[in-house]
Amino acid sequence: MPGLDLGRLVEGLREQTEGFAQAVAGGDPEAVVPTCPEWRLRTLVAHIGLADRWAAELVRTGRPVPAPDPAAANPGVPGVPGEWGAWLRAGADELVGAVREAGEGSQAWSFFGTVPAAFWVRRMLSETAIHHCDAALTTGAAFRIAGDLAAEVITEGMELMADPRAETAVPKLALLRGAGERLAFRPYGMEGWVITRLPEGLRWERGNGPADVVVSGTLTEVMLVLARRRPPGEVTGEVTGEVTGEVTVEVTGDRALLEHWLEHTLM
Repeated sequence: MPGLDLGRLVEGLREQTEGFAQAVAGGDPEAVVPTCPEWRLRTLVAHIGLADRWAAELVRTGRPVPAPDPAAANPGVPGVPGEWGAWLRAGADELVGAVREAGEGSQAWSFFGTVPAAFWVRRMLSETAIHHCDAALTTGAAFRIAGDLAAEVITEGMELMADPRAETAVPKLALLRGAGERLAFRPYGMEGWVITRLPEGLRWERGNGPADVVVSGTLTEVMLVLARRRPPGEVTGEVTGEVTGEVTVEVTGDRALLEHWLEHTLM
């Protein structure tokens, strides 16, 4: 269940949508996204704007709707970077409006089964936040995310991967089953997350208990390592709070266990 209420999730979606819009403003539509090399910047923009509108349709109808292909010809997607911002904001607003009209507890379809409509605001907050980082890495813009939102992105990822229905939707997650191995992700100065790989699936909890491998860094950096947008390891430089610059991401323990996790993770 979300740690943040719907009001903050809505604010967070809008914050990250605005950050994404600013990051892509004036960018080259044909620029390759380094963290998603199969995509151009225009594809990344299309993905977020279309996904918001798709999620809104799922909420309105309560049944599955074919997911849009951001690489296909989509007449509604602006081809001019100067028009991207307004289109992206409108997509987030459409999703928020659909959830509020339906009621946050109303039921909607998802790949994991039936979920409360508010699930899609949280899901698109996480999706937008990670792709905001992708956009910033593509254009050289700054990436920022508030601490409570970064923590929510991490928690949502843990919940999705530990859901018993997850392996049906994403079969590679079965490769993350284990024999009790534990991975800890510990942001500086706060309670972290511990994942346990069990024969029957994944379990996670908040805390700083013992683990076979530990990743430590700022909250933003830990989020980005989990999302495979930052390489785990020793990257030295100035710690800049919630702004991702070159900071220290420390890994202690069984690095092979971490690398296997990152290779097969959903986030």
